[in-house]
Parts: sequence; C-alpha cells; structure tokens
Amino acid sequence: MTLSAEDIAAAVDRLAEAIRAQTAGAPIALIGIRRRGDEVAERVLTRLAEDDRELSFGSLDISLYRDDFERLHENPKLLESDIPFPIEGAHVILVDDVLFTGRTIRAALDALSDYGRPAKVELAVLVDRGHRELPIQPDYTGITLSTQRPDHVLVCLEKADGLDQIRVIANESP
Repeated sequence: MTLSAEDIAAAVDRLAEAIRAQTAGAPIALIGIRRRGDEVAERVLTRLAEDDRELSFGSLDISLYRDDFERLHENPKLLESDIPFPIEGAHVILVDDVLFTGRTIRAALDALSDYGRPAKVELAVLVDRGHRELPIQPDYTGITLSTQRPDHVLVCLEKADGLDQIRVIANESP
C-alpha cells in the first residue's frame, strides 16, 4: 500500500483542524520528535498560523532516551533538540510521524521532562498503525492504518527524503 503526497497533506489538514477544534485559540507549543515528527509539526504549525493565537515550535531529539539505544548502531547519529521557549506550564503537543508500540513517545516524555513540567501534554501523529506495547494513545491522528505487527510503515517527507509518500511494506517474518 502506498499513500501519496495528497494523502499526507490531507492528514496534516485533519491534524490541524482537530487541534484547532480542541484547543479553542489557546496558546500551544508544538514539539516535533526528530527526525520526521518535526517536519510534520512544522506543517501543522503552518496550517495553524492563520489563527489569532500564540504558537510556539520546537524539536526534540530522543536518541539518548530510547530503551533500545544499545541495540541501534555503534555510532548513532545524535540530533540537536531545539526548544526555544519555556516548557514550564505550557500546553505541549508532541508530534510524531508514526505511532507504533508507544516506546518512542515514552522516550519523548522522558526527554521533555528534562526541560520542565508542562501544564498539559497531548500527542499528535501523522500515522497510527496500532500494535501498542505501552498504554499510549494519540489525541490527534491524521491517518489510521490497519497493519500486521511485522509490517514496516515507511514515511518519506519532502525535507528529510525529497518526496512525500507513505508505504506499508509487508513483512512475513514474525
């Protein structure tokens, strides 16, 4: 299965509209999880920019907070977090490209806590593919995909990959 750039744009629009409806013009801080969640967050921010509200944007690198850090690469590429506003008391919406087991979001919550204590944290995801291992659910979802656990969901975004596309790659191994 392949989803197009138009499908991704429609999903970003759905995220922005849902956030707009639930937050009623209140100040919010969108924080994208690096490497593609930050690009999704930027796109949502662009859609919300027409609102008369205070919007903040940041990006969060969770590399050192992952519970599979030792099993990744020998020399993992660390990216820089950039949160240029106070987290304390903010309404934060974490943004990621794909929600699968919930472990990335757990790592993001741990990383975010190093910056302060937000008043509220919500989760927006471009794609929810199911198969949680942790009790984490999105507040805002662009696309819900029905996948098998061993499948791979590959999100390509223009800034990171040169094109917008989502592919579900079937993997028969357990």
